[in-house]
Amino acid sequence: MFEAAEVGRTLSKTEFKAQEPVLRAELLEAQRQLRESSSFPVIILFAGVDTAGKGETVSLLSEWMDPRWITTRGYSKPSDEERERPRLWRYWRDLPPHGRIAMFLSAWYSTPIRNRVGRRSTMAEFDAALDEIAAFERALTDDGAVVLKFWMHLGKQAQKKRLKAFERDPLQQWRVTKRSWKHWHMFDLFVAAADRAIRKTSTDHAPWHIVEGEDHHYRSIVVGTIVRDAIRRALAAKAVAVPTKSLARRARGGRVDRTLRTVEQQYNVLDRLDMKQRLSRAGFRTAFEQLQGRLNLLVKKARESGVSTIAVFEGWDAAGKGGAIRRITSALDARDYQVIPIAAPTDEERARHYLWRFWRHLPRAGRMTIFDRSWYGRVLVERVEHFATETEYRRAYGEITNFEEHLVTHGIVVVKFWLHISKDEQLRRFRERARIEVKRWKITDEDWRNRGKWSDYTMAVDEMVARTSTTIAPWTLVEANDKLFARIKVLKTLTDRLESRLK
Repeated sequence: MFEAAEVGRTLSKTEFKAQEPVLRAELLEAQRQLRESSSFPVIILFAGVDTAGKGETVSLLSEWMDPRWITTRGYSKPSDEERERPRLWRYWRDLPPHGRIAMFLSAWYSTPIRNRVGRRSTMAEFDAALDEIAAFERALTDDGAVVLKFWMHLGKQAQKKRLKAFERDPLQQWRVTKRSWKHWHMFDLFVAAADRAIRKTSTDHAPWHIVEGEDHHYRSIVVGTIVRDAIRRALAAKAVAVPTKSLARRARGGRVDRTLRTVEQQYNVLDRLDMKQRLSRAGFRTAFEQLQGRLNLLVKKARESGVSTIAVFEGWDAAGKGGAIRRITSALDARDYQVIPIAAPTDEERARHYLWRFWRHLPRAGRMTIFDRSWYGRVLVERVEHFATETEYRRAYGEITNFEEHLVTHGIVVVKFWLHISKDEQLRRFRERARIEVKRWKITDEDWRNRGKWSDYTMAVDEMVARTSTTIAPWTLVEANDKLFARIKVLKTLTDRLESRLK
């Protein structure tokens, strides 16, 4: 793979000085257009051989462009807070909004490559990490991001020469450490691991660019040109594409989703539920006290063991999600949990991948996070209301199961509930809310409007369950016509899952 690097390529100082001002002006103009369009982010990743010019190139690009609109992140060993969450959490957290540029050093490729070189991971584990990275980058580019990856390369002897030159220079000696020479002695191992990583993750949507780093004039012009051209191409593509928002407006104006235009299913997963199940108040009190006590002890044990929990609540309006959540939290110490109510995304959230706001709220080790509505909005309300295109919501099934796999692989317990009520029971509850003053705030015009799309939502739920109920993160469908029965089923399911994980 590294034969692709144009070894020995140089650019004279005269040639560099002639090209630099032109390229710099073009980069600034591309950055201005990107900022004004605010239609996609640009993510630039730098990896490669020590002393090959990664940091210098990042500094130069920041100098050539307007640094106010550039985010620069360099990663070292994860902090305690970062280790308590899935490996990609800190990178999701730092993603730039639309219209901005982010430059990342020693990011998501660094640890897998070093672990492989140090024999801290098997080849199978290395490949699994690369597959995880490829899926991450695919999610970003599918959402419109421009992802540029530069491998800055030096030959072994060229690297040795540079290390020795730095050692002789009092102003540059800080660049050379014992680890630098240790890595040089492992040069061939690093190159082999990097070669495999590049081959497995260089894709049409996020290709690697191998840049010879020996001559700083040459590498600077090459990297700057690639960045300029990528932004220009993406801006041109956006200019001729039909904006998603326009598609959504047309859809709300009368165009019907192809899936929802088909003949309504006669039978779906929700039809299988026995909605007549009931629980007496006496039976509820006995089970409730027992389950709350059991849950309290399990959550304390999870805190001591560093096991995190995520509980997801979806369901019909007035199905009792809030009541079920309160029966969980009343059994817990307020320091051990957080409830995240999900509403329409803010401007900050809309400017990033839809999963970004959920990655931000992942719990630390030993804590519980409860989502009152969740990432499934992409395949439910956004699908039915056409806030997401058909391509976007269909792509989301794979993105969601991949996201949940990250969580479970990290050791997080993921419990998902769909609270189901019949259409007649929803009507009764709506009327009750409208009649009782202390409940009137719960009912809105949007609730009544959503009720008019009952069959569309039913079909969306059926496909959601079919495509995202996995062995590691299954859906629990809760028959919620009777609130007492529903609350006990939720508590029992949650305690059973926690107990199974903590054995």
